[in-house]
Amino acid sequence: MKTSRFMRFIGGRDLFYGLILLILIGITIFIYTNVSFIFNPFLTIMSTILPPIILAFIAYYLLNPIVNLLERVHIHRIWGIIIIILGISGLLTGLILLMAPAIESQVKDLAARFPTYLQQMGEGIDNWLQRSFLAPYYEQGYVWFTSNLSDLTSRVAEHLGGAVEGVQNVASTITSVVVAIITFPIILFFLLKDGDGFKEFCLRLLPPKYRSDVDRILHNMDVQVGSYIQGQIIVATCIGIMLYIGYLIIGLDYAITLAIIAAVTSVVPYLGPIIAIAPAIIIAIVDSPIVLLKLGIVWAAVQFLEGNFVSPNVMGKTMQVHPLTIIIVLLVAGNLFGVVGVILGIPGYAILKVIVVFLFQKFKARYNRFYGEDYGAYDEK
Repeated sequence: MKTSRFMRFIGGRDLFYGLILLILIGITIFIYTNVSFIFNPFLTIMSTILPPIILAFIAYYLLNPIVNLLERVHIHRIWGIIIIILGISGLLTGLILLMAPAIESQVKDLAARFPTYLQQMGEGIDNWLQRSFLAPYYEQGYVWFTSNLSDLTSRVAEHLGGAVEGVQNVASTITSVVVAIITFPIILFFLLKDGDGFKEFCLRLLPPKYRSDVDRILHNMDVQVGSYIQGQIIVATCIGIMLYIGYLIIGLDYAITLAIIAAVTSVVPYLGPIIAIAPAIIIAIVDSPIVLLKLGIVWAAVQFLEGNFVSPNVMGKTMQVHPLTIIIVLLVAGNLFGVVGVILGIPGYAILKVIVVFLFQKFKARYNRFYGEDYGAYDEK
């Protein structure tokens, strides 16, 4: 039986085999949702081993270029890995020993005084609102708040009724952290030592017909994710250093603690800086309007330097993502997976983008083969 060109274009009989496969996958998912308790041990294992694996991959993308450089100057790869791991461990230990007392003191003091900062800021805003043109609306809002949320304390108490159960999970959480800290260096060592060999082993398991395509996909993923992770870590470190210097210049309290918070949260694009500046603004408002003005100048200067000099030179043009796309990805990933989704949302989007681009290129090539001569060909670049 002769089939039409359109049927051949969409796959012919292979399309029906694909639909049958999708139906079988759907049945499998339906069965899994009804007997998911069987897989609880597997999920527990995955939740235990995933954190150190993710940390090891992040460190792998940061350290692998250095290991390759040492290998090019005739230092054996294993010795290069050992030298780097020991050197970084020693450097981090030294920094922690030197900076830990100051950071610990600032964190304790900030944690103790932060509620006071919030109260003083709230009182200042309250006084300003009562003297401004918004005073009538403020009174209405206050009446609504007291009438509708007067029992807020009892509601919170009800929600905290299960807090004891949460406390019982602290031991398991500490155990997971300890396991991640212990296994992370081991996984990192073997990734640096045998990462390329593991990739080749996985490719050899595939049919020869698909090896080149999968190899190209993995290479593009490696470039995209590796460049993003390296760039974000470097940019976040630069932001933390610049803010620390700026905070010292303007005399802002808790300079090193606030700078570390900014560096850590800056790993998340767009949303991170907003979170980072919030505690600094609260402290500056309580301190004085002059300090708040100085903080605004410092923050504007750091954002200008980061946006015009640091990020363009560090991130380059490897992974160009529209800001609106980043915001949507962060919102969706955060809603689905929480904090982990916010942190890993952009790398996950980069991986998905590589796969979609590859499939679209295949679609264009297939369209050109069936319709290109009659209706014009796609540009396959």
